[in-house]
Amino acid sequence: MDNKIFDLTGKTAVVTGSSTGLGKGMAIGLAEAGAELLLVDYVTSAETLNEIKKMNRKAEELVVNLMEKDSPKKVIEKAISVFGKVDILVNNAGIIRRTPAVEFSEKDWDEVMYLNSKVPFLLSQEAAKDMMKRKHGKIINTASLLSFQGGILVPSYSASKGAVAQLTKALANEWAKYGLNINAIAPGYMATNNTKALREDPVRSKAILDRIPAERWGTPEDLKGVVVFLASSASDYVNGHVLVVDGGWLAR
Repeated sequence: MDNKIFDLTGKTAVVTGSSTGLGKGMAIGLAEAGAELLLVDYVTSAETLNEIKKMNRKAEELVVNLMEKDSPKKVIEKAISVFGKVDILVNNAGIIRRTPAVEFSEKDWDEVMYLNSKVPFLLSQEAAKDMMKRKHGKIINTASLLSFQGGILVPSYSASKGAVAQLTKALANEWAKYGLNINAIAPGYMATNNTKALREDPVRSKAILDRIPAERWGTPEDLKGVVVFLASSASDYVNGHVLVVDGGWLAR
């Protein structure tokens, strides 16, 4: 096989939630494959930016609160102003709140649903307008195992990630004919800030690890190859798919 099928040289990618964790891992993976990047987060992505620039890749960061109105439009406008286009959008930014459902606040529900499911829709909408001009584009959403399962103490997160999976399919149904591919990655239990509480709970951590056939937590590096596949021409006939990367959790 010609490895050029995975080559992202000349492609521009926007990655949200790029300062740390899965977003950082995916951004670096895209850069290693040749992409230029706009790194988007509510805090600086300086560490990610520096690693990418060491590869002699063009990259810029945008510090923005995606909870603010019109921020998705500003993100895509920034990418176009810097790079001239958007070829790849990775909707990765998200939050989680852990509280028993009977005590779960409306504020926590609304904030999680907004950032995890509404913002990816708005960003995709803005990016698609540019992608359709060239009849080519890759939109990659971050789903979750909780797109399939209910979870514990995370009702809004589970609902939001279920929405991400369905949004992925809905947009693929409408936009595939315009040359766009809309897919999602559903990470399993990953060693990131979002799972810190679980990993520090010896009972929950053991229960999780006992069920993962790979016998380890995933890492951001485990998503590099997956995101490159979905961002490259290797996945041109993959659409509306939720690709699970979980060390075998769902197969158990």
